[in-house]
Amino acid sequence: MSRYNGEQVLVVPREAFESVGAFNGVRLNPQDYLAAFLQPGVARYMDRELAEQSPEFKQLITYAIFCHQGRILAYARTSKGGESRLHNKMSLGIGGHINPIDGLTDSISTYLAGMEREIREEITFTGSATQELFAIINDDTNEVGSVHLGFVHRFELQDDQVAPNEKALADLAFRTLDELAGPLYERLETWSAICVDSLKNTRC
Repeated sequence: MSRYNGEQVLVVPREAFESVGAFNGVRLNPQDYLAAFLQPGVARYMDRELAEQSPEFKQLITYAIFCHQGRILAYARTSKGGESRLHNKMSLGIGGHINPIDGLTDSISTYLAGMEREIREEITFTGSATQELFAIINDDTNEVGSVHLGFVHRFELQDDQVAPNEKALADLAFRTLDELAGPLYERLETWSAICVDSLKNTRC
């Protein structure tokens, strides 16, 4: 039996990524990539068990960062999380895969529905929020990164009342960028470290 219980996830062929411009690290023109991936016939759903072993495809991941008055929400991933390769790492990202429950494959509404569903599953926050599509992350230097692409959304929260909805999120707290770029940096998962490096230049 699949360790992912037959989950289907949204993927694009690596060729689609390369056609827009392959890179390693971060780019601040994520809209170009998202627009290309959501063209008819490009993205499709694939069994996650297969996708995790197929670097010729990239799984699209929504990766939301939450900010409040210059501080950034961070947490530790516990063993309750589904991705064992990220256990005990610190993360800034709330989000995950896009699934068939979110809608058709070539629709921005499907993409946004997937992001909103993942956020609701993982955290609860009060007050209003604004958000922007901030960056796209690729990291082919490790096993996890080679089969994923992360679309980073930056949310600015009206207040700092945030609570976890999953046991996989421990020590949820807002941290300063100086903390994340300093004492905590070595604990960050790769994508979060890339985000911190980018945010140092733009400030959250």
